[in-house]
Order: sequence, then C-alpha cells, then structure tokens
Amino acid sequence: MAEGQLSDKQLIEALLRERDELYRRATKAEHRLAELSDAEAMRQQYEARIKEKDNEISQMKADHQKRLSKMDDEYKKVLSKKEDEYRQVLSKKEDEIRSLVARIEYMARKLWGKMSEKRQTPDDPRQLKLDFEGMGLTDEEKRQIENAARKVAEARKVKVKEHEKQLPVRKKLPENLRRVEEHIYPEGYIGHEDEWILFEATETSEHLEITAPDAYVRVTIRHKAMRKADNQIVTAPVPAEPLAKSYAGPTVLTELTIGKFADHLPFYRQIEMYKRLGIELKQPTIEGWFFGIADLMRPMYYRLQEYMLRLDYLQSDESTVPVINNEKHRTVKGYMWLIRAVMEPLVLFHYHDGSRGKEVALEFFKDFKGALGVDGYGVYDLLDKLDGIMILCCWAHCRRYFDRALNHDRKRAEHGIEQIGLIYSVETIADEEGASYERRAQLRQELAYPIIRGLEAWALNEQEAVMPKSPIGKALGYLLGHIRQLSRYTTDGRYQIDNNFIENSVRPLALGRKNYLFCGNHDAAEDAAIIYTFMGCCKLAQVDVRKWLNYFFTHIHDYDEDYSRDLLELLPHNLKQKGIL
Repeated sequence: MAEGQLSDKQLIEALLRERDELYRRATKAEHRLAELSDAEAMRQQYEARIKEKDNEISQMKADHQKRLSKMDDEYKKVLSKKEDEYRQVLSKKEDEIRSLVARIEYMARKLWGKMSEKRQTPDDPRQLKLDFEGMGLTDEEKRQIENAARKVAEARKVKVKEHEKQLPVRKKLPENLRRVEEHIYPEGYIGHEDEWILFEATETSEHLEITAPDAYVRVTIRHKAMRKADNQIVTAPVPAEPLAKSYAGPTVLTELTIGKFADHLPFYRQIEMYKRLGIELKQPTIEGWFFGIADLMRPMYYRLQEYMLRLDYLQSDESTVPVINNEKHRTVKGYMWLIRAVMEPLVLFHYHDGSRGKEVALEFFKDFKGALGVDGYGVYDLLDKLDGIMILCCWAHCRRYFDRALNHDRKRAEHGIEQIGLIYSVETIADEEGASYERRAQLRQELAYPIIRGLEAWALNEQEAVMPKSPIGKALGYLLGHIRQLSRYTTDGRYQIDNNFIENSVRPLALGRKNYLFCGNHDAAEDAAIIYTFMGCCKLAQVDVRKWLNYFFTHIHDYDEDYSRDLLELLPHNLKQKGIL
C-alpha cells in the first residue's frame, strides 16, 4: 500500500466519524427546530393574551369614562342645587343685613341723633303741588287737596322770635318746706352781749338739708273698761291693718311699693337701704307683703276693668316683660297689655300668661263697644271685624315707617313725611284755636281728610315702582293697608291722631324692666300689672302716689262689709275731686 493512502479500516472509521457528526448535527437541528416551533406557539399564545388584556383595558376605560361622565352629571346637579341654596341663603342674609343696618341706623339716631320725625313743609305752597298723573282723582278732588294743603301751609307760618340768652338764676327753695333757723353771731359776741349793740337787720341765706327717713314702731294699746250701768267689760276693738297677721304698717307698704314700682328699685336694693336705718328685712317677707298688696288691690282692679270696658273710646298697646320659665330655667319674653281711657285719667295693665295672641284680645274686648286706638299689630284687625268695635290706627306709627326709609329712598320718604306733617298741622291749628270737639272734627274733615286722600292716591301710584320688602315698600304698604283705620279719627273730635300718650304710659314698665330685670313667674307678673295700674292712674290724675297709697292701705278695709259702697270711690281722680288728696 502506497504511503499516503488510507486503509479500508481507517476509511470506514473516518466515514463513521463523519456520519456520526452529521447525525449529531441533524439531531441538534431537529431539537432547535422543535424549540422554534414551541416559541412560535408561545408567541401566538402571548399575542392572544395581550390582545385579550387590551380588550379588557379598553372596556375598563370605557366603563371608567361612563362613571366619570355620570359622576360629572351628578356633581353638576349637586353643584347647581348648592348654588341655588347658596343664593337663597345669600338673599336671606342680605335681607337680614339690610334689616340690621336699618335697626343700627335707628339706634344710632336714638342714641346720638335727633329722634324727631317731623320735616318742615316748604314755605311756598306751590312746592306742595302733587303730581296727580295716573292717580285717578277727579278735578274737584285735586282742587280740594291743593286748597287744603295751601291753607295748612299758610297756617303753619309763624314768626320766629329772636332768641334771648338768659343767665342762669338760682330758684328759690319751696315755701312748703319746714325752716330750721341757725343763728350765727360775730366772733366774741357770745358771753359778752353787753359789750355789743345788736342790729335788727340781718343777712340770710338758705341751704337745703335732708335727714334720713324716720323709722319708728307704732305700738297699739287697746284698753279695757267696765260700764257702771251694766257692769259689762268692753275692750277697744282691733283696728284693721292692711295685711292680717303682719307687722307692716300702711307707711311701710307705701314706701316699699313706691321703691319698687315708682323708683324701680329691686328688693335687694331696698333691703340694703333699710339696713342703713337699722331695720332687718328678709326678701321672702317682702315678697309675701307684695302678694298681699296685690290681693288688696285685686277687687278694685277688676271693678276698674269692668268700668273701662263700658266706655266708648279706649286705646291699647302692648309691651314686653321678661318672666322666668322654671321649666326652661331662663327668662322668656312675656307681653303686658296696656289699655287707656282717653277721656278719663284711667289706665289698666293686663297680663295673661305673657301672651299677646288673638285669643287674649278677643276675650278681653268681647264686651267692649266703641272706638279703639291701636298700632298696626295684626290681632286688632280681627277686632275690627267684630260688631260694635271701630279700630283707629296711629299716624305716628305710619310716619315712623317713612322716617326709617329716609336713607333708602329719600325723595319718596320725605314726601310722605311732609304730607303727614301737614295732617298733624291741622291738630296744631285746632289746639291754637282752643277748638271744641265739634270744631276739631270740622277742621279735620275740611283740611286733613283731603290731604289723606291725596296721600293715598300718591301711595297707590308709587307702590308698583318699589320693592315690597324695602323700607319704602313697607311704609307704603302700611299706609295703604291701614288707610281706612288711619282716616277714621277725622270723624270725631275726641279721637286722637296717634297713640303717643299711651306709649308714654308704658315707660314705667320699661324702666322697671331695665332695673329689676324680670318677674319671678306669671303670677308675679300679673300682680305687677295690678300695682302698675293704680300707679299709672295716680300719674294721669296728677295725684301724689305716696298720699294715695297711704289712704288706700288705711281705708281699703272700710269696704269689706259695706257692699253698697263702690270701690271706684278710691280711684285717685275721684279722691282728688272730693278734696281728700
């Protein structure tokens, strides 16, 4: 075998090795091919899953968008509702702010400004000419209104006197006061009178002095005696004291009553005052005395109420009084009614569980027949519908509404006040004439009534141009809503144009409210109404309340057994007419 040639065995081994290498490569290739087939399946599987997830995400996005859209709609609805509620609250708050501003302006004027509601009418009557356009008045009515306004304006013209500055002059001390003389001599005169010549001429000066009240104990000693004719032993009778089984005499009850209801001093202050006199009084004792005082006055109070409701002309008003509510453990607002007899010096305070509801008014005035002067309180509108009662409204209340509207609608408010001023000027004209009731009624019908008609026509014309809840709207509404009751005073010269006099009668109650703060309960408030009644009668009759109380406490028991005597005899003005007070 030549060198370089392979033997058969070697060739076969080489071929086997080559075939084996090829086989391994083929097997490896098959394995790789199988792996590639599995990867493609996995790829397709993953792509399917990715596509499924994409679909799920798209669905979730769509659902989320729907929810967002729904939430957005709901939010818009809630926001719209809240905006409406906010506008309502804002409108309400703005009304409250306007009301509070008006009250603050009123209180500021009351504290620091002028409270007069009068306005000067222009001197030139031509300036008073109304614009009658659209008022629905006849030519004759227009002429009457202009003539009445002109006559009233001319009558109001007065000459103003030049003010003369007056120097202050010390007033003399009252002549009825007791004089206690104090003699002062030159130094060295006393003890050496024989060395001096004393002149009759003297220099005198007076100074006012006040000593503390004189408290003493009145000891009543009842003697016994035997008549010789029949040997009968007789003891002096027991005098009737104001309060049974009490050591309080008439003067003590008088001073305590004056302190509480005239000087408006609460009990604890009076107790301290009496301590300085060496007298120890307990508050429960004083309270018990006041219950007794009210019980003494109660029969006379009911008799006065019966008498007043038979009169044909009264005025009525209400005022607040704080009363303790034991269930709520705080004070609540109670109302006390005030009824005044215009033609007689009589006044009556009425308290009924602190209420001023329609039931109280209907029950109290159920037997009254006549004219009743009131303010604009709505309960009185019910009385106006009853047979026999004629309601007269107050022009001062009407003017007050226009006065409060000055800062909001000055032009209309000033016009209303000027016209009401002309109506009041008719009363001034009647006063200066000293007019009788018949003459006063004639002046009112000739001068005041045409002006009232013109004012009504003007208010009707202006009402549509203003907001009803604005200050000027309320003024016009009050005027038009009560125009019939406001104009009725012109029918009788006795009827007063306003309720100012009865409002002044409420002032003692207001002063007491500020000082002793509250009444302990409804019974205490009713007792206070009884006592205030007779204090008010003393004031109207111009009777010294101390003298009247002393006389009342001393003589009230004279009427216990004698039913033929009328308790009205003890009223202050009746005792004054008899010369007793």
